[in-house]
Amino acid sequence: MTLLPFIALSVVAIAFALLLVLNRNAVHGALCLVVNFAAVAVFFLMLGAEFIAVVQVAVYAGAIMVLFLFVLMLLNIQGQEGGLEQKPRSQILIAAVLGILLLAEIGVLAPLAAGLGGAQAAAVPADFGSPRLVGLTLFRDHLLAFEIAAFILLAAMMGAVVLAKRRLA
Repeated sequence: MTLLPFIALSVVAIAFALLLVLNRNAVHGALCLVVNFAAVAVFFLMLGAEFIAVVQVAVYAGAIMVLFLFVLMLLNIQGQEGGLEQKPRSQILIAAVLGILLLAEIGVLAPLAAGLGGAQAAAVPADFGSPRLVGLTLFRDHLLAFEIAAFILLAAMMGAVVLAKRRLA
């Protein structure tokens, strides 16, 4: 993987992540999230994990975003008109402190990670990222987590429908 495409794709991913967070319109934010998901899929392609890249696009940029947009339109969420002036000062202060702590952590950990650059990575199996290996790992080793995630998504979808029905009544 060459450095220049990685840096360019990183700038795209970070820019659209910031647009997602800073956008007042929820639908526009969702579209920024689709671009971010696509950038992550290209990262997977650059790493040689084609199957996971396709799953990233199909599941996240496809199904999850359709579900998210469906819930947004079902609940009829409107963008807020106000900006920082409507947020309590405590929220702004907490966000600023957490942002400074994150930057400090990156400043401490980045030089440490650069010093570990001489270490050799473990060998990657030949079938890494294949549908067979992903399926075996998902349904053999992580079946309970998979079922819990499915249940949580189902409960969230049912909750959105209940909230929308209550609002219409």
